[in-house]
Amino acid sequence: MDLATAFSRATRGLRDDLRLHVVAVASLVIAFLCLGGALLAVANLAHMSTRWGQERSVSIYLKDSAKEADVAQLRLVLESVDDVAGAVFVSAEQAREQFAAQADLGIPMEALPQEAFPASVELTLRKGASDERVASLAQRLASFAAVETVETYQSLFGRMASLVAAGRSAALGLALLVIVCVIAVVGNTIRLAVAGRRQEIEVLKLCGATDGFVRGPFVVEGALQSTAAALLSVLLLVGSYSLLHGRVDATLSSLVGVSTVFMHPMWLVAIVVGGACIGALGSMLSLRRYLAV
Repeated sequence: MDLATAFSRATRGLRDDLRLHVVAVASLVIAFLCLGGALLAVANLAHMSTRWGQERSVSIYLKDSAKEADVAQLRLVLESVDDVAGAVFVSAEQAREQFAAQADLGIPMEALPQEAFPASVELTLRKGASDERVASLAQRLASFAAVETVETYQSLFGRMASLVAAGRSAALGLALLVIVCVIAVVGNTIRLAVAGRRQEIEVLKLCGATDGFVRGPFVVEGALQSTAAALLSVLLLVGSYSLLHGRVDATLSSLVGVSTVFMHPMWLVAIVVGGACIGALGSMLSLRRYLAV
């Protein structure tokens, strides 16, 4: 049987059992939305980790008693370090103003405790600076009289890498769970559809119809059902991101300095194409015992 005939008979079957297939599609949309949301979260974690890794920085927090001569000596030394691309002095007042502007807490700047915002020197490191060299630099800087503490954010990068790896593992586990869910839902739906058309199948078999002729429309139905659910979930995901990313970007940028990103278009294509294939597989598995009718 050619694909056009199978598609025509499948669409007729979908119309005849419309309520059954609508319920199945609604259930599958939820599953695909969960998978898409997990992939979107992993994409943003990976983007954040990459962005921070490319723009590595070191914060040198100064003592309240630091003298101008000590700070000047520190800045002079920093200019001679190869791994340092730039150094910016941030006074305590500037640090408090920047926090008040970015956080937007709804309280006047004067209400923020001044001791929570020490003066600092913000270093921008060159690309290629290894963790060992950064740690050695931090140890040298900590010995200066004007320096209170040195923050290299190494532990933060390590936790971020672990979080990205855990997110990918969770997304893979969720993908496997979605596959099982799609196969189960599509399989049960096709079984009910076959049961409702059992007499038609018996007549076709008695007339000499091949297994492929009987099975083809149901396989197409399963693929269309899963494709529709995957496509709807992708559209909902894109629409939700378009509506919310502006608000989320404002908050995220102020907290971590990174804006949100959407997943690569190929991931969306993979969700839809993969959904169609899994739906067809679930339909074929459910039809195996009906071919001997």
